[in-house]
Amino acid sequence: MTVPTGRRERKKAATRQKIADTALRLFLERGYEAVGIRDVAAAADVAVTTVFSHFASKEALVFEQDEDFEHRLTQAVTGRARDESLIPALRQEIHALVRHCAAESTAPTWRMIDASPALRQYEESMRLRHAESLASAIATEFDLPEPTTACRTIARFVMDAYSLARASADPAAAVDEVFRMIEAAWEVAAPRP
Repeated sequence: MTVPTGRRERKKAATRQKIADTALRLFLERGYEAVGIRDVAAAADVAVTTVFSHFASKEALVFEQDEDFEHRLTQAVTGRARDESLIPALRQEIHALVRHCAAESTAPTWRMIDASPALRQYEESMRLRHAESLASAIATEFDLPEPTTACRTIARFVMDAYSLARASADPAAAVDEVFRMIEAAWEVAAPRP
């Protein structure tokens, strides 16, 4: 994510982070369902409208790094070195994201997400959106006018690799296992110049 440079941008980013941190603390202390947007606003010492100017929904407060996550995935495609193949670049990024999300410090948050139907549904819709962005980035990299079925399939497999690895006892091994299958699928389906 781009680091805000101007005073106004830094202040806005700090307010956003304060709201997200406050919300997560309250959700973990009291339970996600027991905390409302008004509670978050009061504890963060901001107006309810300020919360909504930074976050579209209560669920978005939990997934505050959503945009950064999506950006990192597309950057793994568009920002890779010219001589670096697509699938290894995506594997490396998924390994990094899984390491972050599988860290012991994130376990309470994931337990909360897993226990909440609303959060699980939000996470699923977020993953589908990320897969579409990733498919578009792949299509662009191969000069395709729009994402093909192959682009969409590989993007969904990548998102599934993340989810499966996060839930695995050995996340790194799970990423590698799934990516061996992704690599084989891409070998067959990749657009040819």
